[in-house]
Amino acid sequence: MMLTKWTYALLSVFVVSAISLVGIAAISLSERRVRQTIFISVSLAAGAMFGDAFIHILPESFAMTDRAIKTSTYVLVGILTFFVLEKFLRWRHAHEFEDESPRTVQPVGYLNLFADATHNLIDGMLVGTAYSVSISVGLATTIAIILHEIPQELGDFGVLIHAGFSRSRALVFNFVSGLLAIVGAIVSLAASSSLVSFSRFMLPFAAGGFIYIAGCDLLPELHKERKPSKSVVQLAALVLGVGLMYLLTLIG
Repeated sequence: MMLTKWTYALLSVFVVSAISLVGIAAISLSERRVRQTIFISVSLAAGAMFGDAFIHILPESFAMTDRAIKTSTYVLVGILTFFVLEKFLRWRHAHEFEDESPRTVQPVGYLNLFADATHNLIDGMLVGTAYSVSISVGLATTIAIILHEIPQELGDFGVLIHAGFSRSRALVFNFVSGLLAIVGAIVSLAASSSLVSFSRFMLPFAAGGFIYIAGCDLLPELHKERKPSKSVVQLAALVLGVGLMYLLTLIG
């Protein structure tokens, strides 16, 4: 059974890592098409992350322990950690554009790669931890991460191009950064097999992170759309994301 979980987890993080090559699609699409794709993907990602947190991760987290207060605290720690991380990233981005000299742009690209690599490492750890609990939780977490990664990687690709990378170099560096998800999954699975408390912390922590990202980053983006027709599409995609997470509960 452990071999099955390792196989599923490694295949999943390979797929997550491959999402970093989404810039290839961005090259072939017009700017209008890319915006339409992101518009739908953000809605799906928000629904999937809410669904994964409330339908899969939190029930599993509370089932693993009889100390609900401790688990709830870990969720809050996840929310606060992602709040602090975003504060830092916003502070960094605010200072990136103070000097518009072309020579200051290149380091910005590498800083973005470092931040993205850290994010991918955490994503891999979350996937590995989820699969250490069950296949269905692992699949749900993987899908939620993939739906979130698509618009994010499109944005990262744009940042690297803006920083002065050629399209080919941006794709290669973005892919190398994405490979850290594999490292994260291996570390997570290895730790989960020997430390029971690891999953008890990481799962509610991940739920807190998903709730923060979906509620504080993705939903505000959806509110920027004012057209009723597109708002209906957003709602449908949001519900679809949650519904997909619910359907995955039917998987053993």
